[in-house]
Amino acid sequence: MNLFRLRRSAAVTVAEARRAPVSPVATPSYPAQRLLAGAERQAQVFVRGQGSWLWDDAGHAYLDFNQGGAVNSLGHSPAVLSKALSEQAQALINPGAGYLNRELLTLVERLCQSTGSDQAYLLNSGAEACEGAIKLARKWGQLHRNGAYHIITASQACHGRSLGALSASDPLPCKRCEPGLPGFSKVPFNDLAALHAEVDSRTVAIMLEPIQGEAGVIPATREYLQGVAKLCRELGILLILDEVQTAIGRCGALLAEHSYGVRADIITLGKGLGGGVPLAALLARGNACCAEPGELQGSHHGNALMSAAGLAVLDTVLEPGFFERVQDSGRHLRDGLSRLAGRYGQGEVRGQGLLWAMQLQDNLAPALVDAAMHEGLLLNAVQSDVLRFSPALTVSKGNIDEMLLRLARAFARLHTLQQARRDMPA
Repeated sequence: MNLFRLRRSAAVTVAEARRAPVSPVATPSYPAQRLLAGAERQAQVFVRGQGSWLWDDAGHAYLDFNQGGAVNSLGHSPAVLSKALSEQAQALINPGAGYLNRELLTLVERLCQSTGSDQAYLLNSGAEACEGAIKLARKWGQLHRNGAYHIITASQACHGRSLGALSASDPLPCKRCEPGLPGFSKVPFNDLAALHAEVDSRTVAIMLEPIQGEAGVIPATREYLQGVAKLCRELGILLILDEVQTAIGRCGALLAEHSYGVRADIITLGKGLGGGVPLAALLARGNACCAEPGELQGSHHGNALMSAAGLAVLDTVLEPGFFERVQDSGRHLRDGLSRLAGRYGQGEVRGQGLLWAMQLQDNLAPALVDAAMHEGLLLNAVQSDVLRFSPALTVSKGNIDEMLLRLARAFARLHTLQQARRDMPA
């Protein structure tokens, strides 16, 4: 390991990053055999990050336009988050289950004030938040809808990996999802008539993502989401919005519901709320605030350390002009991706804010992600024919332009490899 590289100034320029060549596949310095098989991982061992850049233990620099699947909302190791964690760790980390702490209460208050919610509950992951939303909706059904428990979700939805969240998800985008609990049904996304036809006396809630991230960054149309909200009001059922991926500025507003002009009864937050540390939240409004002590469970939810991180992130994104900068950077990214898609004969570019996808003509996404890795660029293939881009909300236009250059080289690299295979004798 090069200790000089690790100790130097955190500031980095594109030119500096370009000087470090990227090996085709880095050889880990640490054995991985003892790591229990779980998520598939690349071979690189990362040791340092700053903003939009990551460095592995061989000193190679990578431009990160995945950011943990939109988890690192402020980029890698932002000063405001590092400072908050450091100061809080010296004061109080976790007082234990059953005790309040100042940071938890402050974050809950700030979340409710900024989102127009009445109550909030902190959790560790987006999946837990979605699980909590399901429990809360069914409790509401017992109290206000004659015991209704059935929840309608959308085809290709992905609401997390807990059993209840898996049950609300569609196996297609989740790939590894298994059949879950009863009491859920799926209808086509952006099809209001199909949704209406599925509602009956058992229905307690409709649960949707404003943008289906794992399915390939598929936005709800404004007419559809507003129609769903109106349908829920007219029929007296709850609207649950899963904003684990779309909130905390990712779509150019604190909540995606703001850009759609709707208001949900229950909202789930995660990913970007902690800026890279495990933190999620469940927001409730009106008489959906019906949980009793112990019903949402969780022993370490809202500990002081994670709550301090959430406050640092929330304070940052609520600074004047932050969302406008996200929108401006998002337009710059969209325009650049659209030019590349046209140049290389690919499909549409879709998304909002700084959450975008490029539809590919063939199932090239995994191979293109590998080609991009060779060019020092980290991307995510959410589907076999879809590339997803979720950079830091603080990404510069210079880094966006550098990403586009590296992506163009990845397309060229992949084309060369494909041509070489075609030219090989049978």
